[in-house]
Amino acid sequence: MHVQEWLDTVPAVAVYAVVGLVIGLESLGIPLPGEIILVSAALLSSQHGGIDPLVLGACASAGAVIGDSIGYAIGRKGGRPLLARLGRKFPKHFSEGHIATAERSFQKWGMWAVFFGRFVALLRIFAGPLAGVLRMPYWKFLTANVLGGIVWAGGTTAVIYYVGIVAESWLKRFSWLGLVLAVVIGVTSMLVLKKKAKNAQSLSAAK
Repeated sequence: MHVQEWLDTVPAVAVYAVVGLVIGLESLGIPLPGEIILVSAALLSSQHGGIDPLVLGACASAGAVIGDSIGYAIGRKGGRPLLARLGRKFPKHFSEGHIATAERSFQKWGMWAVFFGRFVALLRIFAGPLAGVLRMPYWKFLTANVLGGIVWAGGTTAVIYYVGIVAESWLKRFSWLGLVLAVVIGVTSMLVLKKKAKNAQSLSAAK
């Protein structure tokens, strides 16, 4: 089946729901590939007329903000014992070393750790629960959470969507080979965004 024909069979509502759910669960503190799901969905939207990139970006942003907020509430209630339990259940992601690294970032950068953490996989998982455990004032957390979620989700959707538009002729000509190439380009774009976010984070810390 041609890629375009296959994409036409994907229900738009299902795509929106999956993106919002996966990103929300990842933001809540469950190790899931939220960024990969968002990149893939944004590529779908560039090739699938029924998937609106604005709605997709809004669903991704909502999932990020709501998930982080729930994670914050859980972290605030569970405290450090929660981190210990998560460490036993997900040792690869919630090891003592990872927690210590994330905690140092929060202590050093505060709100900026929540904002820029959205662009870094490790901090994206930790941001909500750890902010709650460290009892960051909720208004500060919410401000950084909303802004970071919108910039990350909206920016990722926009960049990958336009990458997909540019790659449309390749997708039609080379089918799955073109899709794989577009994914590689999309991931590369995300790496560039992450590097810029880290540079901005370093500049903010220097000030």
